[in-house]
Amino acid sequence: MKRLDLIDGMRGYFLVFMLLNHLVFAGGLWLVQINHRNLAFVEDAQGFVFLSGLLSGMVYARKMMKSGYTVGRDKLWARALELYRYAMGIVLVILALQLLLPGASVIWQNWLGGTRLDDPLRLGTIAGFLFQPTFMDILPQYIIYMVAAPFVIKLCLDGRWRTVAIASLLIWMTGQLGLHRLVTYPLDSWLGASPEKEGIRASFNLLGWQIVFFAGIIAGTLTSMKKVEWKEVFHPDHTFLAKMSLAVCLFFLPLRLLTAHGLMPGIVLEKFGLMEIRADFGPVYLLNFAAAAYGMAWLLIAGPRHDHAVVRRIASVLTGIFSLRYLQLLGRHSLQIYVWHVLIVYVIFYVDGRTEELTQVTKTMIALGSLALLSLPALWRERDRFLGPPSSPAPSVVG
Repeated sequence: MKRLDLIDGMRGYFLVFMLLNHLVFAGGLWLVQINHRNLAFVEDAQGFVFLSGLLSGMVYARKMMKSGYTVGRDKLWARALELYRYAMGIVLVILALQLLLPGASVIWQNWLGGTRLDDPLRLGTIAGFLFQPTFMDILPQYIIYMVAAPFVIKLCLDGRWRTVAIASLLIWMTGQLGLHRLVTYPLDSWLGASPEKEGIRASFNLLGWQIVFFAGIIAGTLTSMKKVEWKEVFHPDHTFLAKMSLAVCLFFLPLRLLTAHGLMPGIVLEKFGLMEIRADFGPVYLLNFAAAAYGMAWLLIAGPRHDHAVVRRIASVLTGIFSLRYLQLLGRHSLQIYVWHVLIVYVIFYVDGRTEELTQVTKTMIALGSLALLSLPALWRERDRFLGPPSSPAPSVVG
């Protein structure tokens, strides 16, 4: 199936901002403030996970319809295994660099939690996704979701997508109520968690964040089945949900500005903070994501056909951004780019930790240079496209 360029562009967009958000400098980086996450409770990880689910549903549902469930399942699990190799590979690369670079173990202490190559228990917990070093936590949850994806796609193909949606919502609620702690707390204790030693460490509550991935799976599978005509769902005349989405985003805009700059009064934050737990993908994040995702889809699909010139102009700008060749290049190789970005972030953090505090100009130049370097794996993987296929050796002449 031909890859959708616009979706690739969106994935590339999220990867760019993921890199900028993950660059850590002493004194901060001003570029981080120019970011959609400071305007809404919507972040790059959410878009990345949703689009991954969407493409998984589109690609593997079609494989199942064409070649059978077993073939589609095996390809999905093979993809999950590939992701696992990349996830473990970047850990080993960073730990090897920790041995080679002077002072790296001190600089990366908080990110790696004291992980060493000669600590088999810690390496085992990393391999089992129980301990996730900083910025190496998106792939583990994605892999787990991919393992479950064949069963979910099969249910959707059998017309039971509503059952999937209900189950996903109930699982999300389980995560919000903390019922998973009945399992994780004893396990954390068994691993020897203490002030000196970490037990379970993960940035994402799997039960909360799964709703993002499997919403994408449902949408992607229904698309492959041709059960949904998206141009009718997102029609220029169907503006009620679009206006509601805009209202939700505008409602949360001042609240996000207050929390982003630490200005929300404590008496409000005490209550608001319970609904805004990023790790759990709390209600605030769910509402914002649903509103932003619907609004973005409406603008991209219905916007170009709208009667109002302003709406058409906004849709044109968005389409133009996601059509940038650089972003689409990154999106076509999102797995390799994500792993590469982790290495870039760790190296820059190490360099920053070994030097005097850099100026904002220097940090900006490093950030822009990092964005240029971000495309290297994609350029390498598409080298034949730019340089042409390697020429075949001339046949030998026997005489």
